[in-house]
Amino acid sequence: MKTTKNVVTLSPDKLTEGMYVLLPSGWLDHPFLLNQFLIKSPGQLEKLQKCDLKQVHVDLDQSQLSTDLPSPSKPTDRTHPLDPRESTDLPDWNPDSLVPDQLLAALHDSKMKPEARAKAVYDHSRELMKRLLDSPTAENLKASKKVIGSITDLILSDDQTASNMMRITSHDFYTYTHSINVGVTSIMLAKALFRNSDAHDMHELGAGFFLHDIGKVNIRAGIINKPGKLTDDEMRHMRSHPYKGYKMLEKSGQLSEESRIIILQHHERADGTGYPKQLHNREIHIYGKICCIADVFDALTSERSYKKALTLFEALMLMKEQMADHFDKKMFADFVNLMH
Repeated sequence: MKTTKNVVTLSPDKLTEGMYVLLPSGWLDHPFLLNQFLIKSPGQLEKLQKCDLKQVHVDLDQSQLSTDLPSPSKPTDRTHPLDPRESTDLPDWNPDSLVPDQLLAALHDSKMKPEARAKAVYDHSRELMKRLLDSPTAENLKASKKVIGSITDLILSDDQTASNMMRITSHDFYTYTHSINVGVTSIMLAKALFRNSDAHDMHELGAGFFLHDIGKVNIRAGIINKPGKLTDDEMRHMRSHPYKGYKMLEKSGQLSEESRIIILQHHERADGTGYPKQLHNREIHIYGKICCIADVFDALTSERSYKKALTLFEALMLMKEQMADHFDKKMFADFVNLMH
């Protein structure tokens, strides 16, 4: 428990720029990336004043004010609870311990060099997905969706960091690593395709792309990790994961229908050979088509126990020469251009 000796409590309407605020509510109960920060802009101040917060703690030692505030009216040894995410002894991940602090810090720090920021966001996003797959509750899905929205914003707004994230993708095939690779690649492709359109909710799409394989939490681990060809029964079980993921997110109420379509359709193929519904090109939603290309590309460029990873060029050539009928042709051409 951290002791803060110079803290006052104010109502939101008394806040000003330059105050360092310690939000008393949980991370999910306010619209900010961090629970503690310096108010630097009128926009932040307006957001704080619109929150359903009755009071906010202000740390005078970390504030940058031109005039002094009254001394704390409470005893000077009062304590402010640490962010619950700092707890490490919880048997299961809960929403406030789910998101690594280092991920929030990297997303918040626009002064980090693109290479370092990309590595930090990528590495700690993998940890986020690992924790989520360990405990995919509705509240954890909600927490994940919020931070994925911030990752999506970073990819959309910072070309240098986004490009570095594309280059440093890990090539193991753990589900959580695969989720990050496909999420980043899909958002980059969607960014290229929808650059001149405001008709798409990129936060919802980002969540759908990152969570496309969430249904695998209901697939037997022995099948997911089997170092060889699956039997027919095992393949049927494995191929149920898009539907299982769709129903999980539908039940949780955390993603829009269009986003859940990504989970349901990311294994559909343009020639009708995909699953679970054997849809053809025009029947597959554009969001499902985007995720399909990113999913196949990452599978080809990832190391498995029974195959070596292909290089970027080898994967693109295989997709072009042996799998061309699987993808929307124009979208695949856009994807190849993105990879150059």
